[in-house]
Amino acid sequence: MSKAIKDYALISDCRTAALISQQGSIDWLCLPRFDSEACFAALLGDREHGHWQIYPEGNVRMTRRRYRDGTMILETEYHTASGTVCLTDFMVMEGAVPQLMRLVKGVSGEVVMTVELFIRFDYGDLIPWTQIENGRLIAVAGPSTVQLTSSLPLAKPYPKMRQQFVIREGQWHHYCLLWSESHCKPSLPVDPLAALSDTQCWWRDWITRSNYRGPWRGAVERSLLTLRALIYEPTGGMVAAPTTSLPEHPGGVRNWDYRFCWLRDATMTLYALMNAGYRQEAYAWREWLLRAVAGEPEQMQIMYGLAGERRLSETEIPWLPGYAGSRPIRIGNAAYQQKQLDVYGEIMDAFHLARRAGIEPHEAGWKVQKALMDYLESHWDDPDEGIWEVRSARRDFVHSKIMAWVAFDRAIKAVEDFGLDGSLMRWKNTRQKIHEEICSQGFDSGLNAFVQSYGSKELDASLLMIPTLGFLPADDPRVQGTVKAIESQLVRNGFVYRYSSKEGIDGLPQGEGAFLACSFWLADNYILQGQKQRGIELFEKLLAIRNDVGLLSEQYDPEQKALLGNFPQAFSHVSLINTATNLTNQHGPALERKK
Repeated sequence: MSKAIKDYALISDCRTAALISQQGSIDWLCLPRFDSEACFAALLGDREHGHWQIYPEGNVRMTRRRYRDGTMILETEYHTASGTVCLTDFMVMEGAVPQLMRLVKGVSGEVVMTVELFIRFDYGDLIPWTQIENGRLIAVAGPSTVQLTSSLPLAKPYPKMRQQFVIREGQWHHYCLLWSESHCKPSLPVDPLAALSDTQCWWRDWITRSNYRGPWRGAVERSLLTLRALIYEPTGGMVAAPTTSLPEHPGGVRNWDYRFCWLRDATMTLYALMNAGYRQEAYAWREWLLRAVAGEPEQMQIMYGLAGERRLSETEIPWLPGYAGSRPIRIGNAAYQQKQLDVYGEIMDAFHLARRAGIEPHEAGWKVQKALMDYLESHWDDPDEGIWEVRSARRDFVHSKIMAWVAFDRAIKAVEDFGLDGSLMRWKNTRQKIHEEICSQGFDSGLNAFVQSYGSKELDASLLMIPTLGFLPADDPRVQGTVKAIESQLVRNGFVYRYSSKEGIDGLPQGEGAFLACSFWLADNYILQGQKQRGIELFEKLLAIRNDVGLLSEQYDPEQKALLGNFPQAFSHVSLINTATNLTNQHGPALERKK
């Protein structure tokens, strides 16, 4: 039986990440990158598909866990009848190769601990050749070697390593899992206590740069740390989530691989980080973007690999049963071939914010933007697959058209506010034409609301972004009507769903949870409408569904009180940060973004 998604915590070295259950089991780890093959894949199958558990033997009376303040170092405390033990998990920062450390410390009494390690490469399909050599466990298969060292003698690893030891008050032991290329000599593990100290300093030095000082500081900083953990350090690209195929509905088919860099998600993350004072990350993202989109404007994709890879072909894995029986398991994402006009607006908006934030201008960056505008000028009225990446016929999605308007609006501001050269009058004319078309074809007077696509009667929660983007003010009757209609049709149990999930709307069977980013957007609308107390109430309702260490997934089932979808999800944490800032600052992101 699959563990609840909320039972997992994340550790990361900003190159890859592991998910650890409350029972001390690492059930997901891809090496050496976020998008590499998993060597622990029990998350999408069972224990035989790879896991690494350290857990007290016998009855555990109580489990408490937390991140060390200002870090991604996880501490889990187990209270048993015979004593208490603390398990500390982290990944070494700035190491030559990925290293995962697990420290076991006796807090009181004495506790019998069980260690079980089952390494399976290729997402649980490939059993490596293993041996004990000079006190180290070595597992090799194809291009990868995983090495385990410990302060304790290691048991024979056939077919899995299983051993027990007793930990007493004041004692501690460690394990270190280290990856290397199989044709290279394995690296030597670092000193565990020195690595713990260095890792703590690295994370705390980073989080002290945050400029958020509001009443939700703890939640905001945890979200900032989570976003940083999802940025691939060597290139500056950011994964939408570190997992694949965690379902939007248990047993359903809406299971996607999110271990790639969506321009939309990365841009919104950049926006949140810049507002929190993180300019270095903004600079790295801009450089990643310019490399990734190099080429003709019509060849720009909605998503790329961590280093800007373009081909992200989607395949299905037949041997994994899936989380809670949810299949298929997908590796890669066919959405990279989709057309989504909204990403042009996101990119132009991000560059606009970077200029306003004082990020050093880049001559090549403006050339790229002008090339994108030249393309968009003759293609803004094309139908597309939209923000939700529907796998059905292309349509004239209203959100996509609004983001095309945003692209021209920000290009105009680049000329007027920053003195850059551009086709000002032509862009102004196009901006006006788009605005008029959206208001005439994207608004349904009978519903008194903007709709999902031209000619449609369906609502779409992405339209909650209209006032935050500056397309229309929050007090415009059409915006207020749209909010009321969404409240009436898309809000259930206090949470916002993306759209009606009737079969055929997006080409997939019915069934998904409430989309958390959309729920934060509704709170933003309350704030802009002067209903701050309603915004606070919804925001705190959303904070309450985070798991015990402050993490959010993509979606939520309010009836089962269960997190759904890939985890943790950058989009959800970005939205949390922005709403907290809107509530705290007089000129938060919802107002600043329009200038």
